[in-house]
Amino acid sequence: MLIFDLDGTISDPLPGIAQAINHALSEFGFPTLPEQDVAPFVGPPLDGTFLQLTGAGHPEVLELIATYRECYRDSCLQNTVYGGVPETLAALSSAGVRMGICTSKRADFAERILSHLGLRPHFEFVSGGDIGIHKWQQLEALQAAGTLQPHAMMIGDRAVDIEAGRRNGLRTGGVLWGFGSRAELEEAAPDVMFTQPDEWLEIKPS
Repeated sequence: MLIFDLDGTISDPLPGIAQAINHALSEFGFPTLPEQDVAPFVGPPLDGTFLQLTGAGHPEVLELIATYRECYRDSCLQNTVYGGVPETLAALSSAGVRMGICTSKRADFAERILSHLGLRPHFEFVSGGDIGIHKWQQLEALQAAGTLQPHAMMIGDRAVDIEAGRRNGLRTGGVLWGFGSRAELEEAAPDVMFTQPDEWLEIKPS
């Protein structure tokens, strides 16, 4: 079984995320950011992002997140799939490989994006996060529910994906086309590093 992160692994969400973050910052009187300056914040949970960007207290951070999500309902569709991903997922599905999504993004947004991109049928489940829930806890819950197969692999573009997989005893794979740098991924030390999506076809059962 392969478990994929969404943002930075399956698709590029930057324009929609940047729009929603800047909408929230503007509504609360904080300076907005150029799109490229938002890129480092794609992947980690929103509460940490807004805390780092604003220094606001917990109640205001929650208000910023609520305002972000109001905008993101629509801006989430400004999301483009990475080249080679649809063909690779289709080939994996045809080969009978079981797949799922584990993202820090709220599940309803993730479901909407995957359906918009035409990719939802490839995945058995979509695990979404929320404030205060770590990705390793999402994987832990999937294991407790019997959803994950033994020797499943967690694949993502950020250290948080690799750390979450390792904490749950999973194999891990890092992708080099997302928002995490090579240095970030090398420090996290995934079992495999991928330079393009069709390399997912080479994963051998363990």
